[in-house]
Amino acid sequence: MARLALVVAVDAQNGIGVDNQLPWHLPEDLAHFKRVTLGKPIIMGRKTFDSIGRPLPKRRNIVITRNSAWRHEGVETAPSLEAAVALLGGEPASIIGGAQVFREAMDVADEMIVTHIAHSFRCDTFFPAIDPAAWVETARETHHSDAGGYDYAFVTYARREGP
Repeated sequence: MARLALVVAVDAQNGIGVDNQLPWHLPEDLAHFKRVTLGKPIIMGRKTFDSIGRPLPKRRNIVITRNSAWRHEGVETAPSLEAAVALLGGEPASIIGGAQVFREAMDVADEMIVTHIAHSFRCDTFFPAIDPAAWVETARETHHSDAGGYDYAFVTYARREGP
């Protein structure tokens, strides 16, 4: 099976979006996202793709949609997360949202790369709670955004092994 990493930014309340957009502007996180995902397949739901508006360059873009007629140039489609993972042929990939895809992927992902933003924003979409019985923090880099005026951290979590 392919090695899967969830890549997400969350606010202090685990918020990830509002009105199908990011509720914050954090250029440092966008650069981090690009570094982490460049050259790898990315899997996302159709609403996440719509919010981005185009395939992300230098990455294989796979969009999960139940609409079998939906097409976009430069994008592969799959009807489910399981089907999207099957398209990978064992190649490692990043899962980049949205909330429903993250909920499903929490059970099969090997790693999570989470930007924790130490600020609360108005959000209508949330990332699932990270269960400490299932996940262990393996790395943390803390930073401060001069533009936003808040602290944030790039945190890597690995799935805990067995019972």
